[in-house]
Amino acid sequence: MAPKRTLPPSPPRRSLWMMYKGIEPRYRILLGMGFMGFSMFGLWVSDRLEKAYPPEADTRVTHVSHRDTAAAESSQNRTGSDKMAARGRMPMMQPQVIVLKEGTDTSQGVPQLLSNISACLAVCDTIRTTLGPRGMDKLIVDGQRRVTISNDGATIMKLLEVVQPAARTLVDIARAQDAEVGDGTTSVVLLAGELLKEVREFVEEGVSTQVIVKGFRRAAEMSIARIRELAVSVDRADGAEYRSLLEKCAATSMNSKLIGSQKEFFTQMVVDAVLRLDQEELDENMIGIKKIAGGAMQDSLLVDGVAFKKSFSYAGFEQQPKSLDAPRIVCLNVELELKAEKDNAEVRVDRVSEYQAVVDAEWKIIFDKLDQIVAAGATVVLSRLPIGDLATQYFADRNIFCAGRVTKDDIDRVCEATGCRVQSTTSGLAAAHLGTCERFEERQIGGQRFNLFRGCPQAKTCTIVLRGGAEQFIDEVERSLHDSIMVVRRAVKNQSVVAGGGAIEMELSRYLRDAARQIEGKQQLIVTAVAKALEVIPRQLCENAGFDTTDFITQLRARHAQDPDRFRWHGVDIEAEAVADLFAKFVWEPALVKINAISSAVEAACLILSVDETVSNQQSQDMMAGGQPMPGRGR
Repeated sequence: MAPKRTLPPSPPRRSLWMMYKGIEPRYRILLGMGFMGFSMFGLWVSDRLEKAYPPEADTRVTHVSHRDTAAAESSQNRTGSDKMAARGRMPMMQPQVIVLKEGTDTSQGVPQLLSNISACLAVCDTIRTTLGPRGMDKLIVDGQRRVTISNDGATIMKLLEVVQPAARTLVDIARAQDAEVGDGTTSVVLLAGELLKEVREFVEEGVSTQVIVKGFRRAAEMSIARIRELAVSVDRADGAEYRSLLEKCAATSMNSKLIGSQKEFFTQMVVDAVLRLDQEELDENMIGIKKIAGGAMQDSLLVDGVAFKKSFSYAGFEQQPKSLDAPRIVCLNVELELKAEKDNAEVRVDRVSEYQAVVDAEWKIIFDKLDQIVAAGATVVLSRLPIGDLATQYFADRNIFCAGRVTKDDIDRVCEATGCRVQSTTSGLAAAHLGTCERFEERQIGGQRFNLFRGCPQAKTCTIVLRGGAEQFIDEVERSLHDSIMVVRRAVKNQSVVAGGGAIEMELSRYLRDAARQIEGKQQLIVTAVAKALEVIPRQLCENAGFDTTDFITQLRARHAQDPDRFRWHGVDIEAEAVADLFAKFVWEPALVKINAISSAVEAACLILSVDETVSNQQSQDMMAGGQPMPGRGR
């Protein structure tokens, strides 16, 4: 029998760990670094693929309000899956829910409401120190490196570029106050912020915002009714007393401005300018303001008529007359110069005489226009479109003044003052289409030449020429005059005034505290909070002036509570540094300014308290800011 074959013994099996231990230490480090580099390469490839081929849908629910709905659907899906599994079939995938687009962020609830209030208070703190005659100025540098120095609330709010959605409401009410009444822009922002500050504690304690909103509106109605009850009206039939009313209102608005030291000079100028307007329309655009660098503020002047800067002129302009008595003025919207051929224009002629005929026809057209203007009897020609060198020399030879490229605003004011109308053609031009004034002259003001039309028979317009040193200084003077003009304009329409300096606010605060004692429920607390918020105006006036705030506010509360009829107009007298009767010291403001400020501040506070959720798209915000959209998903 053949011997049985036996297999050689197999070598012992070596595990990966034993193989790794058999490698020299220096090669172990190289092997580990290789595995690490390979892993990092795999992660990089995976990330690039995910960015190149994003998922088509997001499996997460992107809105909190659908949380219960999603849970119910998930329960139903599990029940259906169990049934299908029992039948031996695979469960079906449920559709994915997308509510908001990618990059959308949502915030809601009481934390969001408190965040909005904090943002508004931060904006209020920025302009808080600009209130009153002793308020400070703000120097703002925009993105184009332009410098603005101002203490006007609307100007500062506009230049701050607030991006917080709720805080932008304060910017809107400041602009609305400036457009409606011109003054009180800082007060309306401070009042809105103080209202939110006073009710912040109620929001933290869980009081419904609808209760607060209802209390705000109730307090606003009571305050506005009280202002109308206390306002003092001036009879317009008494001319001297009526003018004195307007001057006092203008001077009060200038107290807190850069021109406060020269308010006597500018008060007369502003009142004269407003009284020269059409008293029915009172269009502030008919008051032109021209700025000329150089000189002092006292060199500013009011032109009873129209004044505008000399426009671009051609050769022959110096030969024209520089002053005319009783001129005949025509305003055109016609181009008085030879037309230049366009690049693609083509004129084919066979003979030289044909080319000469084209040139002669072109010259005949413009000479016919010039002859028609001269035949109408015009001695001053103004046009919105250019007046060329040919027409300039033509008018100079006939002792006629002309100016082209005059702005639309200046042309409109010339027509309003002289009685002429803008003509779009010279055909049929007659003397009835011309206007007139007592005197026209071109004179040097500072470093510029101005055309002045004085003694206009239908003058419902005027021009204020401002002088000053720096450009920023003149710009601030213009803003200050605009606010004063708007205040006087409102005083003309509504002849009722109240005392300034925080007097009316302290009287309203006293009135609301007394009225709150007759109110039941939570509304009593809200009305009392509004009464305390109104004290922010006199308190801030004292802080900016460096007075003892506690002492002044205590005195004001005591006097208004002691005898409301006798001390109703007592407020903070900045000049005397005491509590005094400001109505007797002619610190007057139109009642409409206070009414509009309270109503706007209350409505802004109600709007902010009514918002409990903010939905923002981060990608859109980044694109608006000029940056790249950030990756992200809705949640």
